[in-house]
Amino acid sequence: MSIDELSAVLTCLILAGLAVFQGALIAGAPLGRMAWGGQHNVLPPRLRIASAASIATYGLFAYVALAKANFAPSLINESFTSVLVWVLTAYFIVGVVLNGVSRSKSERLVMTPLAFILAALYLTLAMH
Repeated sequence: MSIDELSAVLTCLILAGLAVFQGALIAGAPLGRMAWGGQHNVLPPRLRIASAASIATYGLFAYVALAKANFAPSLINESFTSVLVWVLTAYFIVGVVLNGVSRSKSERLVMTPLAFILAALYLTLAMH
């Protein structure tokens, strides 16, 4: 397995885990301290909607990783997919910073490392 393939698979596994987590938040699981700034133990309706949107977004993010590793067709073309991988690298770097300054200790401890790992995985995909 190539480094791109491994990076894409690991990215998809992490994003799938995050999607399950967001699904639990939508269902009312008391895990809100690890998401959306950590202000709610159980998410209010507007943040449950945001969690649903996150699940769809994670699906798109996963597809981009799979396309970059040639597991799926490119979005529009290979150049566009490559640009998206760089955009997602930057997105997750910003995520490291934002999660790192969260008021929620749980969010800082869980989501900051996950964002860092995803940034590193997308950077790996971007560089190849």
